[in-house]
Amino acid sequence: MTRTHLHTTLTTTLLLFLGTVSSASAASATPADPMNSAFAAAAATFGVPRDLIVAVGYGETHLDGHHGAPSQDNGFGVMHLVSNPSRRTLQLAAKLTGESVPALKTSTAANIRGGAAVLRSMADRAGLSGDDRDRITAWYPVVARYGGATSDNGARLYADTVYRLLASGLQTRTVEGERVDVTAHAAPPERGRLASVSPTGQPPDAAALGMDYPDSRWVPASPSNYTAGRSAAINLVVIHVTQGSYAGTISYFQDPAAKVSAHYVVRSSDGEVTQMVRDADTAYHVRSANSRALGIEHEGFIDDPTWFTDSMYRSSAALTRWLCDRHGLPKTRQFIVGHNEVPGNDHTDPGQYWDWDYYMQLVAGGGGGGGVYTGSSADFNGDGLDDIITFTHGTG
Repeated sequence: MTRTHLHTTLTTTLLLFLGTVSSASAASATPADPMNSAFAAAAATFGVPRDLIVAVGYGETHLDGHHGAPSQDNGFGVMHLVSNPSRRTLQLAAKLTGESVPALKTSTAANIRGGAAVLRSMADRAGLSGDDRDRITAWYPVVARYGGATSDNGARLYADTVYRLLASGLQTRTVEGERVDVTAHAAPPERGRLASVSPTGQPPDAAALGMDYPDSRWVPASPSNYTAGRSAAINLVVIHVTQGSYAGTISYFQDPAAKVSAHYVVRSSDGEVTQMVRDADTAYHVRSANSRALGIEHEGFIDDPTWFTDSMYRSSAALTRWLCDRHGLPKTRQFIVGHNEVPGNDHTDPGQYWDWDYYMQLVAGGGGGGGVYTGSSADFNGDGLDDIITFTHGTG
């Protein structure tokens, strides 16, 4: 072999080798776990505990960006970056990260980065030092601020939700099937001035102030978001889905700029009920039917069935049963309807994953529920007892 031939052969081999290495590097540049990688990168860049970012995102959206579709209060992405007259965390995230607003709406990695940047900005404004930032428990006031509540009890409700997730730990999968875990953090949060705020927001004279349903919290909506009294008799119970979180929805209905409300809001995890508008007053939830309708909002998103837990179904059904008895309504689908079924409305909730058969069975036949363990049941022989029951525990 000549020197020239040898040089050509070695050069060709080297180029082939480098091409193989380059291809392998390009393949490895795409992480196998993109959401986990996004959380880790955002935590490292902005000095926010990774598990805290995950818990905030899970509490807001179950880590589902919904392909850039907005929530009820115009929030976007896994971290629910909001753009409305009262909150502009979406624009703040764009300023802090240099990401475009469209990218923050549609790119999960950009959205997580934006959420972490907003949390860090709020931590800096709160005077959270470097040493304090290392303690996940010290971030409680920052998380309370991130939720955007207009009241102290709303802020505590939001932050308590996140820290309840942190206390129990998290094992979940994204819609793409990626597993995301959070180790349990047992230490109690440092609530600061919110420690003296009622976690339920329930004043001693709640019933005198307007609460109707006895198994609920009373957190009144802003007077700007409903009309006192009614111009028609109640003849309809309307089932809604919040397109957002429980705490976020309550905060939104307390925002005078929202111009929307519902009588009740039901939490996904345990079926907790918050009443926000008296039955005798007109909430703004179904346009022309407002004067004759009672509205029940359910925490979650219509395209994600993981929000519709058995605890939620049972608690909501108990509420609907009580409302029908109180206002003399038959417990049938003619009088218990979805938002999408009311003429003159353009919403699609509660959507295809809402189990009307099961819900109406519970409304008509009663049944208890709640507690730590939740599940779904079936009565096959008609004796009113569950013949098959399956359980889940937490988010596992």
